[in-house]
Amino acid sequence: MGMEYFDARRKPHNVGKVIAALVLTTLCIFVLKQSPGFGGSSVFSRHEPGVTHVLVTGGAGYIGSHASLRLLKDNYRVTIVDNLSRGNMGAVKVLQELFPQPGRLQFIYADLGDQKTVSSFVLLNYLLVNKIFAENAFDAVMHFAAVAYVGESTLEPLRYYHNITSNTLLILEAMASHGVKTLIYSSTCATYGEPEKMPIVETTRQLPINPYGKAKKMAEDIILDFTKGRKDMAVMILRYFNVIGSDPEGRLGEAPRPELREHGRISGACFDAALGIIPGLKVKGTDYPTTDGTCIRDYIDVTDLVDAHVKALNKAEPSKVGIYNVGTGRGRSVKEFVDACKKATGVNIKIEYLSRRPGDYAEVYSDPTKINTELNWTAQYTDLKESLSVAWRWQKSHPRGYGSN
Repeated sequence: MGMEYFDARRKPHNVGKVIAALVLTTLCIFVLKQSPGFGGSSVFSRHEPGVTHVLVTGGAGYIGSHASLRLLKDNYRVTIVDNLSRGNMGAVKVLQELFPQPGRLQFIYADLGDQKTVSSFVLLNYLLVNKIFAENAFDAVMHFAAVAYVGESTLEPLRYYHNITSNTLLILEAMASHGVKTLIYSSTCATYGEPEKMPIVETTRQLPINPYGKAKKMAEDIILDFTKGRKDMAVMILRYFNVIGSDPEGRLGEAPRPELREHGRISGACFDAALGIIPGLKVKGTDYPTTDGTCIRDYIDVTDLVDAHVKALNKAEPSKVGIYNVGTGRGRSVKEFVDACKKATGVNIKIEYLSRRPGDYAEVYSDPTKINTELNWTAQYTDLKESLSVAWRWQKSHPRGYGSN
């Protein structure tokens, strides 16, 4: 890892960066010390027989919070690390209210890497991550933390390359230093790009076409190279498709920040249109070589997705790397999706058809045979309208995200 050394001959603004990094290091370590349960005297700092302690990076985000909920329901001990740049403290509070018992859940505010990080701040993040690992006895890591919008990645490619790869490097270095040997990595079907043959299998050649997919493939390569020299590592890489839905009991949902809605999932845009937050839904691309001219995607319910993560965790074995597609195996067009959303919300959403979005591809859906066979996992929530109806109920009762009810 690079670090910046003080040199009096450098320009004053560089000195300022170094000083700022030192101040932020002190401040963030102080903040960490104030986090409930954070410290050497905590039960989180000790391994206990029969208790698996999972670090969930990005656990305040949409998928990470649902994964944390499932882990807690299954009696895992959970530490969420998130910088809340994309996640929601409201989701963490819901989990804290559901599982208030000591030793079940802790939240640590920390940044694994930001696009504006200079070398001094890389050192800061490295120190913080190592402090977190030193003061907590983790048995496994579920690594979700990352920026994750295809459209945004084409506008801010350097941010995506830095964030996704640096996050992963920091986590792997800390795992190696502190003897944590199990990793479940959140990857994406975007690493495949636009294969000539459908459905996609795990051996399909990876030729990503946007910075998001390219950065995720880089992170996968880093993990694979890292594990080659460490035969004690148990690694699972899950390449999942387009995530929809929310907790069936209505406790959690998807609540992207307002400034990110333009880049978000199509389900979020549908719900915003149904709520009147935006005037209508913009469908980008109607001239793809598909049946109705719109993109075809494999929509996977978040409840099924987190079930795959837990099964991957349970099946992870030392000296083995498992790579799995997580999808339904069925492709649906954007027009099909919009029709289902209209039915789920009961709103005749206005549709505006636009030109293609940069970095998108025509058709992507999975062959889930491998995960079906090896992890005994099969998607259960495959009714598109029902998944959207569940998510819509949460959206209607939380029109301003976790800041409303």
